[in-house]
Amino acid sequence: MAEPAAVSSLPREVREQLAELELELSEGDITQKGYEKKRAKLLAPYVPQTQGVDPALQKESRPQMPVPSAAPASASSSSSSSKFHRARSGGARDERYRSDIHTEAVQAALAKHKEQKMALPMPTKRRSTFVQSPADACTPPDTSSASEDEGSLRRQAALSAALHQSLQNAESWINRSVQGSSTSSSASSTLSHGEGKGTSGSLADVFANTRIESFSVPPDVTATTSTPSARPAAIDLPPSGIVKGMHKGSNRSSLMDTADGVPVSSRVSTKIQQLLNTLKRPKRPPLKEFFVDDFEEIVEVPQPDPNQPKPEGQQMTPVKGEPLGVVCNWPPALEAALQRWGTTQAKCPCLTALDVTGKPVYTLTYGKLWSRSLKLAYTLLNKLGTKNEPVLKPGDRVALVYPNNDPVMFMVAFYGCLLAEVIPVPIEDAGGQQIGFLLGSCGIALALTTEVCLKGLPKTQNGEIVQFKGWPRLKWVVTDSKYLSKSPKDWQPNISAAGTEPAYIEYKTSKEGSVMGVTVSRVAMLAHCQALSQACNYSEGETIVNVLDFKKDAGLWHGILTNVMNKLHTISVPYSVMKTCPLSWVQRVHAHKAKVALVKCRDLHWAMMAHRDQRDVSLSSLRMLIVTDGANPWSVSSCDAFLSLFQGHGLKPEAICPCATSPEAMTVAIRRPGVPGAPLPGRAILSMNGLSFGVIRVNTEDKNSALTVQDVGHVMPGGMMCIVKPDGPPQLCKTDEIGEICVSSRAGGMMYYGLAGVTKNTFEVIPVSSSGSPVGDVPFVRSGLLGFVGPGSLVFVVGKMDGLLTVSGRRHNADDIVATGLAVESIKTVYRGRIAVFSVSVFYDERIVVVAEQRPDASEEDSFQWMSRVLQAIDSIHQVGVYCLALVPANTLPKTPLGGIHISQTKQHFLEGSLHPCNILMCPHTCVTNLPKPRQKQPGVGPASVMVGNLVAGKRIAQASGRDLGQIEDNDLVKKHQFLTEVLQWRAQATPDHPLFLLLNAKGTTVCTATCLQLHKKAERIASVLCDKGHLNAGDNVVLLYPPGIELITAFYGCLYSGCVPVTVRPPHAQSLVATLPTVRMIVEVSKAACILTTQTLMRLLKSREAAGAVDVKTWPTIIDTDDLPRKRLAQIYKPPTPEMLAYLDFSVSTTGMLTGVKMSHAAVSGLCRAIKLQCELYSSRQIAICLDPYCGLGFVLWCLCSVYSGHQSILIPPMELESNLFLWLSTVSQYKIRDTFCSYSVMELCTKGLGNQVEMLKARGINLSCVRTCVVVAEERPRVSLTQSFSKLFKDIGLSSRAVSTTFGSRVNVAICLQGTSGPDPTTVYVDLKSLRHDRVRLVERGAPQSLLLSESGKILPGVKVVIVNPETKGPLGDSHLGEIWVNSPHTASGYYTIYDNETLQADHFNTRLSFGDAAQTLWARTGYLGFVRRTELTAASGERHDALYVVGALDETLELRGLRYHPIDIETSVSRTHRSIAECAVFTWTNLLVVVVELCGCEQEALDLVPLVTNVVLEEHYLIVGVVVVVDPGVIPINSRGEKQRMHLRDSFLADQLDPIYVAYNM
Repeated sequence: MAEPAAVSSLPREVREQLAELELELSEGDITQKGYEKKRAKLLAPYVPQTQGVDPALQKESRPQMPVPSAAPASASSSSSSSKFHRARSGGARDERYRSDIHTEAVQAALAKHKEQKMALPMPTKRRSTFVQSPADACTPPDTSSASEDEGSLRRQAALSAALHQSLQNAESWINRSVQGSSTSSSASSTLSHGEGKGTSGSLADVFANTRIESFSVPPDVTATTSTPSARPAAIDLPPSGIVKGMHKGSNRSSLMDTADGVPVSSRVSTKIQQLLNTLKRPKRPPLKEFFVDDFEEIVEVPQPDPNQPKPEGQQMTPVKGEPLGVVCNWPPALEAALQRWGTTQAKCPCLTALDVTGKPVYTLTYGKLWSRSLKLAYTLLNKLGTKNEPVLKPGDRVALVYPNNDPVMFMVAFYGCLLAEVIPVPIEDAGGQQIGFLLGSCGIALALTTEVCLKGLPKTQNGEIVQFKGWPRLKWVVTDSKYLSKSPKDWQPNISAAGTEPAYIEYKTSKEGSVMGVTVSRVAMLAHCQALSQACNYSEGETIVNVLDFKKDAGLWHGILTNVMNKLHTISVPYSVMKTCPLSWVQRVHAHKAKVALVKCRDLHWAMMAHRDQRDVSLSSLRMLIVTDGANPWSVSSCDAFLSLFQGHGLKPEAICPCATSPEAMTVAIRRPGVPGAPLPGRAILSMNGLSFGVIRVNTEDKNSALTVQDVGHVMPGGMMCIVKPDGPPQLCKTDEIGEICVSSRAGGMMYYGLAGVTKNTFEVIPVSSSGSPVGDVPFVRSGLLGFVGPGSLVFVVGKMDGLLTVSGRRHNADDIVATGLAVESIKTVYRGRIAVFSVSVFYDERIVVVAEQRPDASEEDSFQWMSRVLQAIDSIHQVGVYCLALVPANTLPKTPLGGIHISQTKQHFLEGSLHPCNILMCPHTCVTNLPKPRQKQPGVGPASVMVGNLVAGKRIAQASGRDLGQIEDNDLVKKHQFLTEVLQWRAQATPDHPLFLLLNAKGTTVCTATCLQLHKKAERIASVLCDKGHLNAGDNVVLLYPPGIELITAFYGCLYSGCVPVTVRPPHAQSLVATLPTVRMIVEVSKAACILTTQTLMRLLKSREAAGAVDVKTWPTIIDTDDLPRKRLAQIYKPPTPEMLAYLDFSVSTTGMLTGVKMSHAAVSGLCRAIKLQCELYSSRQIAICLDPYCGLGFVLWCLCSVYSGHQSILIPPMELESNLFLWLSTVSQYKIRDTFCSYSVMELCTKGLGNQVEMLKARGINLSCVRTCVVVAEERPRVSLTQSFSKLFKDIGLSSRAVSTTFGSRVNVAICLQGTSGPDPTTVYVDLKSLRHDRVRLVERGAPQSLLLSESGKILPGVKVVIVNPETKGPLGDSHLGEIWVNSPHTASGYYTIYDNETLQADHFNTRLSFGDAAQTLWARTGYLGFVRRTELTAASGERHDALYVVGALDETLELRGLRYHPIDIETSVSRTHRSIAECAVFTWTNLLVVVVELCGCEQEALDLVPLVTNVVLEEHYLIVGVVVVVDPGVIPINSRGEKQRMHLRDSFLADQLDPIYVAYNM
């Protein structure tokens, strides 16, 4: 049903009737149904009629009662009091943790947002991840939305009526309509919002309205993983139905904006669409243009908002308090007061302690306090050591470790120390490391405690107290009476008049979490007691009730110190009693007719909640109710509500006395007890916007962003106060400006113990005027409180320096934001009101983080809804964005000793990634308004011509070449043979028994060998089978489907002998046919193969039922198995008419998911083999070990071709054998004393990760790598320097030379461009600036420079190869050390793409391209598709000239263009992988201009959500990019091909098709 616009606008009698009704319901005098009926009847005349409301929504919205905002005392008490009549059920207890301060504002803010209908995409979460709640368990995981909602409705109905009421307060905006219709889909992910109706915007709309051809859905990568940890061995995944013989240069943009082969209706894309719609909403105007990325340096350009309010008042003058009166009987020192009362008024009660039920259990009299303190003082000074070597001397510091429920023992210990003239340092129960820092800085070696407490401390095996982390060694002394020695009659303590010597040290925790000790002198302690006595008008014998911690702050000052000064009687109510019986303090006031009570807002709140348990309490005796956190934003509403409820119990309005305190300045101000009937002090209603600029403005325009503050009375007697600017020099503020309150009086702290530097800035502040000249010479103490002095010299506090969040130059107060969070209907979601707010520094500004504990029974839906509402409320009320909002399981945030949230530790956990949230929402898109402007590319030739690639006169062109083939003396017999088949025939005659190949199994034993003759004979037999069985003609394509081994080689030469063109293809994986067979199928189709050669096992697999499930097995071409070959001679061996004829096809799936086949001619094959032979000095007496996949690129060439050409022996190690025996490769190299070995990155990574900690074991096995001259990683990517370096370092201990490891570089157009080889200088490395790389520029920097990237040369350029660096757009050559595309010219370049489209223009573009100008313009070049640069080094090449090094930066079609800059995925991935120890692997891609980061989590699933903020932070900090989506998956999900490269596009397709089964998907707002 609908609601009247505002309950406050209803006639007063209706409001009162509603309140009555509310009361009846909570008392249980009326049923829920009856209540709803009567209420509806009452409201009917005022409800606007609703038409056309979605009936589902009407049904959903339950009756509701907006919370009246905390009414001022003058308002009718019934309407505001009814709010606190709660039922006795457990649900009501959570009411204690509500905040009423911003309720109305929050409702208005949310109502405003509701009109815009936000549709935030809800994160996708795997159900197993965080089952914490019984509520989840009782709903089946896959229910439809209706039953789930009914279920939740039933659960809510089952909760008590009182809870019902509390759930309805703000129903006006809780309607599900915010969400659209809720639908819940499969168990792994829940999409909880209908499509957002955002205004249309270009990209997203193009994307939504494009009809995308439904390509075949890509194979499911995830199915290949048999065990979660094992990554699929190496699967080359096909593209999603795209086969183009090209790089995606031409049609990249369209591919990026639509899903390759993914039906866009998939669930993930719907959510991304929602995210886009949300992000298209107009953001609020940027707070200021932060900086322009001025090529190299970031320049901050703060441009303050011209309309921001500025202070206009006069400079303030310090405000004096009334003089401290001289009362004749004030003692000369506090110890003298104790002596006086202890000897003359021994029977008077001093302190009463309560038991756990809240009943008085023991009362300490002044006599007892005096005698026990004396005994303790005597014991401390005389009984702890020997006479000559006492343990304690006057002035030493002693720690007091007493539990919060034992004030008596504490008080005795405290005064015992004062009498012994040692300095007590009260601390919390043992534990925290930061406390250890305090003890260390205070030089404490002794701790006093009780026997019970000591027994509870953790002990070592031999019974000693455990040494806590970070604590100094302590001697523990028990102070129970039975252990103390009675002092002799003649012993008297030395009680002198109070001086400036330290009396005690009170600890405080700073914003960063460090603990410091504030030293209070004896004279300050005395003066403070005098000032409090005068301000509070204490008189002898009064009873006070203290609910505060008696070890520090006001609890200590009033309940332990001023108490003794005035012979008061304190009743101490510990926190543990308050938890079980929140009303206990009110009952104590009533029972003891106490005059004064010391409380916090929490205690008022709790008493109101529990008040119905006790009808007959009277607070008429109270003349002062001192509210010690009167400086909090929510104190005013707590005080008002408490007064309106307890005024009927005799509480006088003038008795409420808020005060403000700080450890440094002690009591800053306190409201004096008022005169009955005098008007109550007014309120300040301030504009939040003004406050954020540090200016006091009475709020007029928008009542929702107002802060109501109450005064905290006047300056203390004898004190003086001024307000100074919170940052920079202590300049006096203007009268209408907010600043830090500073106090000058005898009653304040004197220093931070042992920290002279910080002390000066805090305790010895001399204020200065606007011109910078000092005002007066009286030093002030900074209180750490922010506020101002209002009319009538009343002090107002608006926040704490520790809670100050400065975002984009505006100041916000953490407590204010907590209050807003609590005012958003938090009862369903937030556990006990536990919300922490702090800021973290990310990307040149502070960012606000809100962390709340989630109730165990909160549903996902409720939590997410609460989170989105909090964002809206904070945005609306405080005009500031929340960067991250996280919910953690109940009771998991670090606690302070009295149960509050330990903010600095929470922040530390957040930044370390150990907070373990169960829900998280990041909003970088809305918060980060200071990104550099997107880069616009400069067109045409201008002063920046070198940048865009037109060469400037006189600059050296960036080109490099290998040795010239023509000049190399090559007396090789091989050279006279043009074709590899001729070389093999010649070797079979000349050296028939020379072994060319050895194949090893996992145990390292030789399973197969092939000599020159065996290879020749076997090849002949295969050739004859092809002719007879296959009826093939010369030039037909034949697919070879074999596991890595010698059969593959024989089949290859068999094809050449018969004139067929072989196509090597990786065989499908029997365990994952669905993923691997389509690739095989596609290559068979694209290559138009006439026949498949394979083994019997694989042949059966191709025709199996399982295979039929993946592809159409009926359309395979002829399949011939080569296991049993007939012994039949070939009539004649085919000889190609020209070397330009096709020798073989090389097919490979690129990392971007493109399947490309290139044509290799016989001339290219011979040229390539010759270049490698010369570079590596290969000849027949040599052995090399190869651990590579033999299906494409240089891996295939080394495995199948080089040995036949050069005659050396190749030891073949299939990489998959390493999975069962990690030692295989290295032990083979060691056993055969191999000088040259080739491997892939996957193999090197396997050894580095798997054997890194087993080097000793390798030594024990006798493995020695000192024989290795070159260890070459075969790759088509930027060298992975960190991997090669760690490999070298790890295996240095078993003899591996640091110079041995190098990498090759090849691409599709030319499989081998660089290879280190044996001669020539070692590979060089350079550091380049990442920021410049994004601008397509190379800037060399020093090692260790920020944002630097280490690049290594990719080996030496092969003989006969020339490279030039070219601007890919203008095709002009570039200068030395400029970034451009690498173009190559060499005899072994492939002759073109083999494609079904046979697109001539592409052929020409990629394989036969000319430069647009320059000397090299006549040469025909092939474009590699890789970006890199050439740099002339100081080294000498083999030719005697200076060596030109080629550095590969990355593949052009892998790069991401974001914000006009070019990013290489690997750079972002490197940053991400460093952020948390649990990130195993990471991959990034873009989708509709959103950056998606996928991380593999190798820790426990609880850590999944910790990664989201860390990933977002690091990418923002290091790359100036906002992450759109963070996907957390299991290890092994990111597909990696045989070369060890990530297949990012395939990952993208799987993600969009919802095939990843992610642990968590976070959509950043």
